[in-house]
Amino acid sequence: MPIDPTRPTSAMSLTAQTAGEHLRNLAAGEITAVELTRDYLDHIASIDNRVGAFLRVDADVALTQAAEIDARRSKGQPVGRLAGLPVAVKDNLCERGQLTTCASRILANFRAPYDATVIAKLRAADAVLIGRTNLDEFAMGGSTETSAFQLTRNPWDLERTPGGSSGGSAASVAAGMSPLAIGSDTGGSIRQPAGLCGIVGMKPTYGRVSRFGLVAFASSLDQIGPFGQSVEDVALLLETIAGHDPRDSTSLNAPVPPYSQSVNKPLTGLRIGWVREHFGPGLDAEVETAVRAALDIYKSLGATLHEVSLPHSKYAVATYYVIAPSEASSNLARYDGVHYGDRTDEKEMLAELAADRKRLEAAGDRAGLDDLDSALVRMYRRTRANGFGPEVKRRIMLGTYALSAGYYDAYYLKALKVRRLIRQDFDRAFEKVDLIAGPITAAPTFKLGEMAGDPLAMYLLDLYTVSANLAGIPGLCLPCGQSESGLPIGLQLQAPALEEDRLLRGAQMYEQATNWHKNRATL
Repeated sequence: MPIDPTRPTSAMSLTAQTAGEHLRNLAAGEITAVELTRDYLDHIASIDNRVGAFLRVDADVALTQAAEIDARRSKGQPVGRLAGLPVAVKDNLCERGQLTTCASRILANFRAPYDATVIAKLRAADAVLIGRTNLDEFAMGGSTETSAFQLTRNPWDLERTPGGSSGGSAASVAAGMSPLAIGSDTGGSIRQPAGLCGIVGMKPTYGRVSRFGLVAFASSLDQIGPFGQSVEDVALLLETIAGHDPRDSTSLNAPVPPYSQSVNKPLTGLRIGWVREHFGPGLDAEVETAVRAALDIYKSLGATLHEVSLPHSKYAVATYYVIAPSEASSNLARYDGVHYGDRTDEKEMLAELAADRKRLEAAGDRAGLDDLDSALVRMYRRTRANGFGPEVKRRIMLGTYALSAGYYDAYYLKALKVRRLIRQDFDRAFEKVDLIAGPITAAPTFKLGEMAGDPLAMYLLDLYTVSANLAGIPGLCLPCGQSESGLPIGLQLQAPALEEDRLLRGAQMYEQATNWHKNRATL
């Protein structure tokens, strides 16, 4: 049964507490970083065999980090903003000396030679990097089912997906295996799993967080962002990882406001827009009821509600699935077994080549011999065929086709023009409202395997999320209800570019007026 959002909640266990609560306890000396880290490691050990959120956990390294932080704190030495706080990281961010697989066989043995800027910032803030989380292969998917290594399950219902592509990060926070996590969002890959797992997730403005060290999927759309159990947690983590980076040419040189200090300041005269195109056929009745109830709560808090239109949003999914695969086709060309990626078995490949040559010679097929692929070409083909999964191959082929001679203008160039129209729709809407509110997905989470044979249905899951990536604006998802079967329902908020402060404050207003964020998944 759905839970009353105004009901009192019971006392939470240590691993169910928020990151903000942990930091206050650490600063007060009520718990040490080692004790906190060990508690999370024990929790991971006890339940992750059922959830599958983590690809790797290095307990010894995490406890060593925590012990060093405790030692400095005991000596009165300065410590960072996140000192002693465990953070899980999506496995598409480079971490020096660690495997960075992108959940793909082709990178199964790749050890990053450097730290991504976000990893460096987490280290500087004295976060404890507790483990690497599962994802859809190369972040291509919406259910974390395309991972080459394992399934990740939703902690609210182990027969259902946590969403994707950052499903491992979302599941780790929802199941209390990490208080904070890092994900990446190319078309909804932070916000969608946050909504399906009943936690808070945020995609910042494009360029607000450095992409240096993020393994690229679609370079003009990818953005790194935070997961947490509360809006305050997300504000704290965003404040830590945001900022200009000269190593990323798309990084914005704009000051980073103190989000964690301003998040509790309510917005006066708040104008909330709701998009008429988002409340139509296909939207689950329970989701619509929960989202409209959230709008009513904003109204009770003094906000005014305004209907707005995003007329080109109906083209957003089609536009995204031209631009993103095109950029993926280019970005993934480097994985060929020579520049990057595990090379196919050369003995097997050379034996096949020799057998083909012998067969053609015996048949006297000179044309066939002339057309016989070289050993190098065969190595490329076999490496990529064996290394990439079906969804990655599908998107590479879509993108290569869209960029090919004779089709570039008809598909890719046209998609770029529609992308601009989508951005203009948001610009016009934000002239009338401060925030846009609406559903994050058309329905609660679905069962594992339910959409495995229907890529189009999976792509349509991005209906409410891809527009923010195409426009480059920030978006946030927070819990706003539960279905009759007890599954989380998420509310999406969007703001103009670089207005994360407004977005977080608006989200906090709603969170403080309800208890949805206090509900926890129980396995």
